[in-house]
Amino acid sequence: MLHSMTGFAAGTGAAEGWSWSWDLRSVNGRGLDMKLRLPDWIEGLEAAVRARMQGAATRGNITLGLRLARDPEMTRGGGINTEALAEMLARVRRIEGAAQEAGLVLGPVTATDILAMRGVQDLQMRGGEDHSALRDALLHDLSEMLRQFEASRAEEGARIGAHLRARLDEIGALTERAVALAQERAGGLRAQMEAALERALDARPDIDPARLEEELALIAVKIDVSEEIERLQTHLLAARTLLAAGGPAGRKLDFLTQEFNREANTLCAKAQHGPLTRTGLDLKYAIDQMREQVQNLE
Repeated sequence: MLHSMTGFAAGTGAAEGWSWSWDLRSVNGRGLDMKLRLPDWIEGLEAAVRARMQGAATRGNITLGLRLARDPEMTRGGGINTEALAEMLARVRRIEGAAQEAGLVLGPVTATDILAMRGVQDLQMRGGEDHSALRDALLHDLSEMLRQFEASRAEEGARIGAHLRARLDEIGALTERAVALAQERAGGLRAQMEAALERALDARPDIDPARLEEELALIAVKIDVSEEIERLQTHLLAARTLLAAGGPAGRKLDFLTQEFNREANTLCAKAQHGPLTRTGLDLKYAIDQMREQVQNLE
């Protein structure tokens, strides 16, 4: 199964006097880069989350956020870090002052906004409090969200796979057209070279005919496109095999699209034949469309 590097999942839950919301999303990346925004006062949470996330993807820029809120009954009469609150209010005032100087109008800041700022609510409430049950509940909830995340990436991967197979079919058809056009071109090139040889001998009778034929043979080798066509056919087989195998195939397919493009460029450079040149350009366009989609694959 192919997976896209783009995915999203979200979830909410409640346990142990807490409520929470998860937000998990990923975008394209050259490697695997995970950014976790988790409370640092739940012992062992980040290590456990990171271990589970390592198995969720092999590539992509992944961001996981967790927002926790204590139930009102458990925070009544306390739970506010007054020092952090004072600091945040001072920051808000500085930002508002800078905005006024710049001629900007900011929206009103509500109490809810301030409470959501990091450190304002003293979520631990009491030092040394055991949060292992909360950690276990969060990890259980995370497992379900990871399944949703994988499903979204697999669904997008299936769409990308269908697009890539269509592009490979198009590239295959264009390659077959190039085979036919190369054969058609061969007869015309032979006649052109023979005529060129006769003109050269008429103009310079002292030229060694054997040497001239050797030069023309070298030219024929330089404009021969059979190797480019054979390599295109080989790359087609390799790409179809990768798609059929599934799994993380993005890097290999990206490399193959570069090889496809190299052969199409050489085909155009050697063509010296209008229809064959146009076929090479069509190949380049189809390969570019394929490469755009490959960039999204894990």
